[in-house]
Amino acid sequence: MTTRASAISVAAISPLGEGALALPSPVPGEPARVAIRRDPELERLGFARPFAARAPAEIFEGPAAHTDRAQVLLLRSLHALLDDLAGWARGGERVGFVLGTSSGGMCSAERLFEARVRGEALAPAQIEAATYFAPFAEAERQLRARGHDVAASLQLVTACAASTWALGVGLRWLRRGRADLVIAGGYDALGPFVASGFECLRATSASLPAPFRVGRDGMALGEGSGLVALVREGDERGRNTRFFVSGFGASTDAVHITAPDRSGGGLSRAGQAALLDASIDAASCTLVSAHATATPFNDAMESKALVSLFGAAAPIVHPFKAQIGHTLGAAGVLETLALGSAIEAQVAPAAAGAGELDPDAPARLLERSETTSVVAGLKLSAAFGGANAALVVERSGSAPARHKRALRPVYLKAFAQARAPDAARVADVSRYDLDKVARVDALSLLLATAIAGLDVALLKGAGIIVGHGLATIDINERFYARVLAKGPVAAEPRLFPPTSPNLMAGQVAIFFGLTGPSAAIASGVGGALQSIGLAAELVAAGDADSMVAASVDVFGVLSRFVLQSVFPGQSAVQDGAVAALVVADPAGALARVDLDQARRGLTHEALLEELERLAAVGL
Repeated sequence: MTTRASAISVAAISPLGEGALALPSPVPGEPARVAIRRDPELERLGFARPFAARAPAEIFEGPAAHTDRAQVLLLRSLHALLDDLAGWARGGERVGFVLGTSSGGMCSAERLFEARVRGEALAPAQIEAATYFAPFAEAERQLRARGHDVAASLQLVTACAASTWALGVGLRWLRRGRADLVIAGGYDALGPFVASGFECLRATSASLPAPFRVGRDGMALGEGSGLVALVREGDERGRNTRFFVSGFGASTDAVHITAPDRSGGGLSRAGQAALLDASIDAASCTLVSAHATATPFNDAMESKALVSLFGAAAPIVHPFKAQIGHTLGAAGVLETLALGSAIEAQVAPAAAGAGELDPDAPARLLERSETTSVVAGLKLSAAFGGANAALVVERSGSAPARHKRALRPVYLKAFAQARAPDAARVADVSRYDLDKVARVDALSLLLATAIAGLDVALLKGAGIIVGHGLATIDINERFYARVLAKGPVAAEPRLFPPTSPNLMAGQVAIFFGLTGPSAAIASGVGGALQSIGLAAELVAAGDADSMVAASVDVFGVLSRFVLQSVFPGQSAVQDGAVAALVVADPAGALARVDLDQARRGLTHEALLEELERLAAVGL
């Protein structure tokens, strides 16, 4: 079986435009096009740093004006992709559908939060639209309605690395034969909730972003969507290959929940894993699509990672966020598509941003695009929670990779649950300072309590996948209440990081030394159980020798209201967390894990039931 995934169709929306305009091929001799502007809406709302990049306004006109902004972006790209595939699809293909997002239906959530402040009632459909998984669920429904057999589906909420992860999972599914066609990508929309959060963290720029340059002061937010149709190399059926995705790697810093590991070690490990997976050396990758947020610490960290990966053979670096803004959950896929476009055109793209290059954050940037010979490129992504992900993208017609790792059986080693948080136990088991443990958010502390019930001697170096039902919707409302009451200047920087569902994985990674791959899932009724499926997928593929699969729920007033309105059968729920250790070593295992388990469940209790079932069946 081939080791590479062939991209036979793409669809994208970015602030530069839609379709081919979203990711224009770089033209030799031209500078980078920049879509970032002072945003009138953010100015009206009182933002101090209102620079942003919006998708084309006409996309949201007509009936779309009354639909969640993120859902409009996603569905428009999905239908463009499916229309393009209509002549290729024969029917009967097993489809894998995997998306990444940072905030899901947050624009609808903003409306829900506002309605609750005013005491207004909303219909159940409007309440459901406010969840992280609503746009994904609607896209999956429409995919099935067009006659596609969806054999596997998953939504990752791994913050700014989410769609890089999605492409990596798609590669894993194709290699294993779980799907014949994978539709992978990501989406996110720009709204005041997210903009308030990044501004209060002082991560946004007072002007235009200037990555890797002296005086850089942050990023500008953007929005968009991007989807890629992937098949196994050789299954193109006459379609031209745009590019190959040949390697995926992921890691966790386990250093800080929002700031990067300043050594660059975590991001470097992800890049090294992707190169190993693709069976090519770093010298073959002469172009890097950088994460490049233009914040002081990120760019310095990323420069160290590049030195670790490439040594003195510095590749050309493309900081695409300086052109279209930080599109969050869509960033990984849009930046990968831009990398693929550059490789296809054999033109190294120019870098946006003005000013002197920072000698402490060196990067090889081009003022104008240049014709070059590019065989392969590396995409790097980083995210809240210290999550890192990387992809290797290769030119169509390049020699196929020769190495292929054999799939391994996966075993359930142990599992534990917690009904209430216990900071003292977490501190004792993790050897972490009790005062620091006690100050973490409620979801992270409850999750850490469950993990403390495992043999922590087996956890060091493992990865973690956290499955969510309603994720962080209660703390989201709490964070946004201050913004609604007093404007974005009142946003609380301590409250914003825990609004990311991926933060919980990163927090427990710090406690227990989990430096392997980390990600979070919010797919709706499948979210909780999918954590063990993805964890097992990574162990089977050799991405990690051991993974923690977990699910956690803390039900506040709003989440119980959403359950009662949207999932009335789930309304009698309790707080709790479940954590399981899945491994490649069968010694002392409780059971073997099926990679394609079909059971579904919204809360941690569904994961607990599945683990108890597995243990009862045994080996």
